[in-house]
Amino acid sequence: MAKKKKEKKFAKKLLHKYRLVILNEDTFEERFAIKLTRLNVFVIVALSTILLITGTILLIAFTSLREYIPGYSSTALKKQATELNYKTDSLQQVIHMNERYFESIKKVLTGDVKTVDFNKDSIIEAVNKDLNDINLTPSKEDSLLREKVDKEDKYNLFESAISASNFVLFPPVNGTISEEYNVKDKHYAVDIVVAKDTPVKATADGTVIFAEWTAETGYVVIIEHTYELISVYKHNASITKQQGDLVKAGEVIAMAGNTGQFTTGPHLHFELWNRGYPVNPTNFIDFK
Repeated sequence: MAKKKKEKKFAKKLLHKYRLVILNEDTFEERFAIKLTRLNVFVIVALSTILLITGTILLIAFTSLREYIPGYSSTALKKQATELNYKTDSLQQVIHMNERYFESIKKVLTGDVKTVDFNKDSIIEAVNKDLNDINLTPSKEDSLLREKVDKEDKYNLFESAISASNFVLFPPVNGTISEEYNVKDKHYAVDIVVAKDTPVKATADGTVIFAEWTAETGYVVIIEHTYELISVYKHNASITKQQGDLVKAGEVIAMAGNTGQFTTGPHLHFELWNRGYPVNPTNFIDFK
């Protein structure tokens, strides 16, 4: 009986009506009044809380506000990370190419080149075998095509192709050669004796890819030319060009001198390289 009474009292308390009144403090005029019960207040508060929580979750889940909550990833950050990843990959490739390029320049400076021995007889034999297996007899269609092309090129006034045979090298200095080009001694250059401060000239048109001081060879200038040719000028007293400068054949690039640890007197140490292999400069240039 006591439990039932308590339950009835609790139910009465929940359903007991209250009146919420809003009055004007100065005139005590009733502005707003509403009848409430404890059950109504509980239901309204619960529903309001559920709606507030649901609205907050939806707002965070389907809007960009979630990016400001710790733990959620940002779309802009993902985009930036992807772009940075692509840029990093591209920069790694560029760095790798530059490292290979600088390694080639380092070999040119130090003369670190391995000679390759070829078997001349085996090469000739292989070429002859290949030629014997090929039918070199021109067909009728080939002859007609050749004749047509010859007629088109005969009166072509805008032909701009330049043969490598027309590529002329200019002597950087004129003087006496004190040390010849010698592969066995790894002297991939010619040393030309000249007076100090003699102008050193570019052997051909090209781009300066190195113009700096080195401890062993003093002031060094390296120029990249067409046909994958590189010329090197060492032991200069001073240089007049910078890396990236475009030079013409015969243009002064340095002044001859006696700088560096490996020098034995005023002279020019001149090297020619083609496709990574040393070339004897005296085969193409007359230094007298």
